[in-house]
This record gives sequence, structure tokens and C-alpha cells, in this order.
Amino acid sequence: MTDVTDTPTTDGADAASPTVAAAPSFSDFPIHPDIVAALAEHDITSPFPIQAMTLPVALSGHDIIGQAKTGTGKTLGFGIPILNRVVSPRDEAFETLAAPGKPQALAVAPTRELAVQVASDLERAGRKRGIRVLTVYGGRAYEPQVEALQRGVEVVVGTPGRLIDLAKQGHLDLGHARIVVLDEADEMLDLGFLPDVERLLSLTPAARQTMLFSATMPGAVVALARRYMSQPTHIRAMGDDQENAHTVKAVEQFVYRAHAMDKVEMLARMLQATDRGLTIIFSRTKRTAAKVADELADRGFAAAAIHGDLGQGAREQALRAFRNGKVDILVATDVAARGIDVENVTHVINYQCPEDEKTYLHRIGRTARAGNTGIAVTFVDWDDLHRWAMINKVLDLGIPEPLETYSSSAHLFSDLDIPAGTKGRLPRSRQTREGLDAEVLEDLGETGKGAGRRGSAAGAGGSGPGGRGRAGARPGGRAGGRGESRDARGESREGSGATRPEGGADRPARGRTRRRTRGGRPAGESSG
Repeated sequence: MTDVTDTPTTDGADAASPTVAAAPSFSDFPIHPDIVAALAEHDITSPFPIQAMTLPVALSGHDIIGQAKTGTGKTLGFGIPILNRVVSPRDEAFETLAAPGKPQALAVAPTRELAVQVASDLERAGRKRGIRVLTVYGGRAYEPQVEALQRGVEVVVGTPGRLIDLAKQGHLDLGHARIVVLDEADEMLDLGFLPDVERLLSLTPAARQTMLFSATMPGAVVALARRYMSQPTHIRAMGDDQENAHTVKAVEQFVYRAHAMDKVEMLARMLQATDRGLTIIFSRTKRTAAKVADELADRGFAAAAIHGDLGQGAREQALRAFRNGKVDILVATDVAARGIDVENVTHVINYQCPEDEKTYLHRIGRTARAGNTGIAVTFVDWDDLHRWAMINKVLDLGIPEPLETYSSSAHLFSDLDIPAGTKGRLPRSRQTREGLDAEVLEDLGETGKGAGRRGSAAGAGGSGPGGRGRAGARPGGRAGGRGESRDARGESREGSGATRPEGGADRPARGRTRRRTRGGRPAGESSG
């Protein structure tokens, strides 16, 4: 296995020459001009390090193991080779294919949000070539996905559960997929998807090109690569220690020991800090995410929640509103936030202390992207002090004892540049965001127990024109619940609890049989 890193190596001739030199633009690679032009329209002209290292190997058809965290630009690292290799319906060679319109490439992602993000990037880069990209995942109706497959697509991006369901039903034919990408393989391992991934790989041609990307390389992922890949080139965009150091260095971090009854007031004052831009607030549970978004909306902030108890339409509505600036605060659980890649996030706030150092880095890595800096604030409850001590020790942050802090503490205002006199309610004059209801809630024909469930937090966050527009009651039952878990083969799992197959929610529930009795005996039976 060939190994490529972005660190300088000594070859005897020139001790300072790097393993791979960064190219000045995408046009310096053997990439279809239409792809280069499509990227240029969005001011994407120069490759990031992971792209510069990946493209020469991937464009030549070799298997790749790419080690890079989310946000380093790896999507185009595998996306451009996919778009460059597939045959478009506009190409003369299209009709000569063995099965025109059958998927020529497959990209597998662990979560719905990441699948949508990857597909969006591929659609943007492949638009001028006329390449059809289909996104498939649970929580949406089958019919539109089936119809799209029948019309023909070149690239399919999806989550394991729905991909397998469509393949089982005979709608998805992967027998002509010459390129397969496994994105964030370590997350798929954490969510229990590796058996599904192996099954999908078995449905593709043996002579395919396989690209696997993962932030870490646990044993199960390495074993998967050895079994299904042929002499892969291992590309590391940044070693783990360097990666962690870079993330920590780029983010200014504050850690406060906070009182549970004062957290929302602290949060509301922090959100009025000078020059605060888009902000992501993390919670450990779905119920907390919904509650915090509701309370912020009551205080005049444009906030929306994204968590597993929301229907897919509401989740996508919240993400679009956040990306479009209609809301500037997104309250999310860790699982729901996987795959969220939004530019210009200036602040990340850990409303509840992360479980471990990996989760901490994942959360604060939502800011300080693409060379920018950011601010991360973590609230530590009294019973979470041991958890924070572990995170601090592993990452060597130098903050062993979080400072006891209240919403009135002078150091809170000075640390975060909060104007003096700020209270826990956004003044009406500053309520200028359109709010969540300004973003269309699509009818996706959703499936599953949580289908169509918006929850009060889903509607939280309109201020200014359009109002807050809170959705009110939850038509499907209470949010949260025991185990903080849901559907889709674990795709929306948040905490412990049982999960069920993605397609199982489509089966009608079996009603409870009641028998009429009379005097303790079944009705109709004689008393003797």
C-alpha cells in the first residue's frame, strides 16, 4: 500500500520538497473542462491539500484510503474523479454503455445530512456535464426515488439502510457501478453500518475503483479496506496529533462551570456578543435541543432545532434556513449535526458537556473552517466535571478547572465581548432575521414514526418579518422519550435505546385485539 502525506519528506535530492506539490488550480489536472468551469462559477478554482493529494491518484483509477476530517474538502477529492469518469447522457459513448441510465457510481454516507451535502456538491460540479445525481435516504417517500432510478441516473448518493431497501426491491441495480466511495467510514462503524456497507459492496462489480475516507482508522475499517480494496494508496491530509492541534489552535475556547437554572440566560446574553455570526449550539439529547430552541425563540432570537424527533422535511427546512441566514442559531444534537458543513459559523456553544474528546473536537470543528478562526464555549455542569477533566487531559487544553460563571459575571462579558448592560432578551430593533417559517417546509411524503413531526422547536426562531411562527403541538406524540432513539437503522440514533429497520415504519401497526366479556366470561358463551 502506497502512503502519501502532506508533510515534507526527504528523498536525497531535495530535502525540502513535499510529497505532493499543491497545484495552483483545478485546470492543471486532467479534469473535464465542464467540471472546471462549473466549479469556477462558484469561485472554486484552487484545490485544498486533501484534493491536491487525492486527485492525481483517483483520476488514474487507483483505490484510495483518505484520512481527513470533515470540512477539509474531501468531497471534491472523490467527487471530481467520479464526475470525470462517468459517461454523461450528453456524451456520444452513452448509448454504447451496457446499461445506459443505470448508476455508474455510488457514494455511501452515514447520515442523511451528509448524504445531502455530498450530493449537492456533486450536482453543482457536474451540472454543465449533465450528470444526474440522486440522493436516497430514509424518512422520505420511496416513490420519487424509484421514479428517478427508472428515468436513469449516473451517480447515487445515499445512506446504507435505504440503499439496501431499494436494492432488495429490485429498483437499485449496482451491477454497473464502476466507482464506489465510502465517506466517513469510522462514523458508519460507530452507527453499526459496516455489515450493510459490506452487503452493498458485494452488489457492485469486483473490478470497481473504491475510495474510502475516514477521520480515524479503527481496526474494523482497516479490515474492510483490506478485504474490498486493491493495493490502495493511503493519503493522510493531516496526522491525528496535528489535526487536533490545528483545530484547537484555530478556535478560541472558553469553559464555564454553569448552573442549570442560569444557562439559558447566559446563552441569551452570549448570543448578543459583538460580531457574532452564525452559531451552532450542541446538546446531548433531543429534548434539550427542542427546549433550548423554544426558549431562545421566546426571547426574540431566530433559532431552529435539528434532531431525530423531527420529520425529515423539518430537518431540511431548518438546515436551509440556517444556510440561507433566515435563522442564525441552530440547536442540534451530535447525531443530527453530522455532515453539517456551513460556512461562516463564528461561534459553537456546548450547552451540555460533550461525552468525550472526539465529540468535543467534532463540535468545535464546525467553526474555524477554511482558514478562519472561531469561538467555542462549553458549559460544564457540576456532575460533568469529571468528564471535562478527561477531555482537558487528553487534548492538553490547559483548562483543568472551569471557572464558576453566572449570567451576571463580569468575566463572561469581557471574555466574549458582550456589550455592557446586555440582558437575556434580544431587543426588538435587532430582530431582523426572517425566521424559520420564511423557509418552505417541503412535503416529502415522509415515512416512519416521526414522519411530519415538526415539534415546537422546529418552528422556533422567526423574528422580525414573518414572526416566530412556532409550530405548537407535536402531531405524533411527545418529543424525546426513553432511550433518545429513533428509526432508520440507527441513522437518527441519539443515545442508547433500541432501533428498528428503516423500512419497518412503513408497515401498518397491528391493532390490539379486544374481546367483549360479560361477567368475566367472553360474550356469547353460555354460563352453563
